Amino acid sequence: MKLVLAEKPSVAQSLAKVLGANKRCDGYLEGNGYIVSWCVGHLVELSPPEAYDETYAKWRLSDLPILPATWKYQVSASTRKQFGILKKLMKRDDVESLVCATDAGREGELIFRLVYHQAGCRKPFERLWISSMEDQAIKNGFAHLEPSTKYDALYEAALCRERADWIVGMNATRLFSCLYHQTLNIGRVMTPTLAMVVMRDAEIAAFQPKPFYTVQLGLNGITAVSRRIDEKGDAQQQLAKCKETMKAVTKSMDRKEKTERAPLLYDLTSLQRDANRILGFTAQQTLDYTQALYEKKLVTYPRTDSRYLTDDMKPMLPTLISQVAEKIGVEESALKFDDNTEIAVDVMCDSRKVSDHHAIIPTKTMCAADFAELPSGEKSILQLIAVRLLCAAAPDHRYAEDTIVLTCGGEEFSKKIKTVLFGGWKDIWQRFYPVKDKEKEAYTGPTLSPDAIVSLSQAEIKEGKTTAPKRFTEDTLLSAMETAGAEDIPEDAERKGLGTPATRAGTIEKLVQKGFMDRKGDKKTRYLVSTDKGNSLITVMPEQIQSASMTADWEQKLLRMEHGDYEARDFMREITDMISGLVQNYEAVKGAETLMSDHKRVGACPCCQADVLEKQKGWFCSNKECRFVLWKDNAFFKSIGKHLSSGMVEKLLSDGRIRLKDCKSQKSGKNYNATLLLSTEENGRANFHLEFENSRSGTKGGGEK
Repeated sequence: MKLVLAEKPSVAQSLAKVLGANKRCDGYLEGNGYIVSWCVGHLVELSPPEAYDETYAKWRLSDLPILPATWKYQVSASTRKQFGILKKLMKRDDVESLVCATDAGREGELIFRLVYHQAGCRKPFERLWISSMEDQAIKNGFAHLEPSTKYDALYEAALCRERADWIVGMNATRLFSCLYHQTLNIGRVMTPTLAMVVMRDAEIAAFQPKPFYTVQLGLNGITAVSRRIDEKGDAQQQLAKCKETMKAVTKSMDRKEKTERAPLLYDLTSLQRDANRILGFTAQQTLDYTQALYEKKLVTYPRTDSRYLTDDMKPMLPTLISQVAEKIGVEESALKFDDNTEIAVDVMCDSRKVSDHHAIIPTKTMCAADFAELPSGEKSILQLIAVRLLCAAAPDHRYAEDTIVLTCGGEEFSKKIKTVLFGGWKDIWQRFYPVKDKEKEAYTGPTLSPDAIVSLSQAEIKEGKTTAPKRFTEDTLLSAMETAGAEDIPEDAERKGLGTPATRAGTIEKLVQKGFMDRKGDKKTRYLVSTDKGNSLITVMPEQIQSASMTADWEQKLLRMEHGDYEARDFMREITDMISGLVQNYEAVKGAETLMSDHKRVGACPCCQADVLEKQKGWFCSNKECRFVLWKDNAFFKSIGKHLSSGMVEKLLSDGRIRLKDCKSQKSGKNYNATLLLSTEENGRANFHLEFENSRSGTKGGGEK
């Protein structure tokens, strides 16, 4: 009997159906020599610091760094039942071996192995490694199970990634939270990603637009444009010269034929980028929709960083492409090069450029599926993947680019005209995702030879302004994450950037959920903007924590570890040395406590000159040794028919007094005007004193306790 362990119940059911394990039991399926069960996410997780020492339950700087000598794991309360089922199944006498059938990647390997070790299992196991959930792919996978030892290095890399994130997250979060007196979540990938958004927003905020001018000449249906001119007066002078003759001389008219290659197939990041740009989906939505399609056997494995297929897939591709084309209504002739009767597939296949999994493509099952039964989000993603497959297989897009250069009044003017020669793959793409063309211009006059004189129909000045850098969308942020730190990594590296294709969406979501970033804009185009909380966090973060190059370097070393080219102990030593140095050497930024606070500063304390901050129930001195406070539910102000506001507090703290109109006497019920004076006792207790108009005398009010 083989025990097959999948990552999710839905995947387990698909595997069980193919294997003939049809008997339903509590937490597993059984039959035909197989038991098929499942995990529920991470059944086994790293223990919190207090599991090592109960004193760690309280956050103290003196306890840092926390660096476990021996790592401890625990089963979460929510998954304890399923773990118990798996443990019993592993210990069954009739279970001779196991099959690791979790997702074929770093995290999937980790999920299985942690459960295996936590349960104390010693039975042999093999690895199911598939890129499609189609029945035939599952059958082939079980017919060619891989030895577990082949993936030991992958497990080591996953383990190091998890432990490194724990060390950085636990220690850095406690360090900065203690120093700045509030919870500040720090992440190895999360913080550098936030830093990129913060820096981009700072560039935009600091940007000062500068005007520039161009002189534009009209002739035979086109508009030729001068270089940018900084000064309006210079542009006006140039315009005057052109209007003097209203003629230009041809300097050159060149034509270049160009080719725009068909796009590569999708990996997860490029799919997420297009889905955000075209459909407005977040990266996480795209991953969720694609994962659902994978589990429905409609697309191949989504968590891939490859954009090619393996060479052994060439024979099946023409049939698949033809079926996909028929399914979405594309003529097969659009996929063929000139008069060639064959669909070109060689360009899509290169085993050398495929890592753990090949590119994302539709399956044959997709060709028989009813799109109408799919949720709208899944349907949109499936169409996007199908169209990309056809575009990747289609001929290149060819066009001619004519460049006309004229001279007039001692200045050069130019115009580029693009003419499509052969639509190729772009005809397919435009059919599904049309892009509005910019205003088309075409030269309608005679062929221009050098030194030919042409008459101008008009001449005018156009004013423009330099523009700030664009805010990040999920499309552009994913691209920035993918290439971050690339300048410090060899060009031939298989994986660069922050995180992995599988984790980048989750990183963005965490930053939004924790209040470090916001999504702004309309439904179609939503921008990622740093919040005050995010800006403040990056302001106090040392370079080593927010550095993209360091984190990208770690990702590269993890990849080398997967291939057996880098030792786990060396990686972990680098992490522990870095975090130990941070704890020992970091000094809190002066004045940053206020900067990091969610509370608004309203002025200086009249007792100790520390910042007074507005909180839910009042205005408090930030100095914990000082007792100064002004309560919002203030009895004295109630007694004179007034309500203490933030603006009034700011005035009191700056001037020590404030003029009040229409105060109400409790005795007479009459209204009066007065000046309120603020004073404090030695212990910080606030007192109020009223001075009446036309009188030197006053009334002392109650104090603040």
